[in-house]
Amino acid sequence: MTECQTNDIRRMPGTASHAVPGIAPEVTPGPVPGAAPSPEAYYGERYATLLAARQQMDDLIEEFSRSRSDSDDLKPVVYHTSRVKSPASLMEKIARKGSCGTTFDDALSVGINDIVGLRVNCAFVDDVYATAAWVRSRDEVEVLNEKDYIAHPKPNGYRSLHLIVRLHRGAAALLPAVEIQLRTIATDFWATLEHKIKYKKTIENPELMQAELKRCADEIAAVDLSMQAIRNVIRDAG
Repeated sequence: MTECQTNDIRRMPGTASHAVPGIAPEVTPGPVPGAAPSPEAYYGERYATLLAARQQMDDLIEEFSRSRSDSDDLKPVVYHTSRVKSPASLMEKIARKGSCGTTFDDALSVGINDIVGLRVNCAFVDDVYATAAWVRSRDEVEVLNEKDYIAHPKPNGYRSLHLIVRLHRGAAALLPAVEIQLRTIATDFWATLEHKIKYKKTIENPELMQAELKRCADEIAAVDLSMQAIRNVIRDAG
């Protein structure tokens, strides 16, 4: 057993501990293999706050979409999804950060900002920026960080606009921060497949696959720009 396992398994919420011969009770490892704690057990009283932050962000995006709906045009937000990261997924991400921790507080200490996440998919690039601008303008939203991977794509071709925000309810801030990913529906198609493919361990010629994915990302970005140009022409003509 590694030092991380010895020191941290006993701190994992929502799991039982089992005595192991030769190990002092205060350092006995805990969880039954394969048994992950429920969100309620893992997050404890904070789970209600996480769900509230998720719901508040969902409501904000739906409000924006309704306010900009036009019978002659597509809604700015075609669809959106949200989630609270599962305990297993969060603990895995903590480990990838190089930490021995397993708890909610450990996640915050290593800078994990996507415990609550929202993915917003728009028809056009302009709608991505319009949605982000509307989010920034809200009094109850504090923008902590922003990364524009549309203007500055990642080396693999990934394009999205990321906002890290903190939501406020009255004078109180809801913890933790929320990550919002905004992208076009065409880019979402690419990103979803790329995410699944990159974790496949049995792919031959991974360098060739990465190059092909990058080429596809560039082509999709070109299509996005063409569709935006067509939309602008139609709007100007109307």
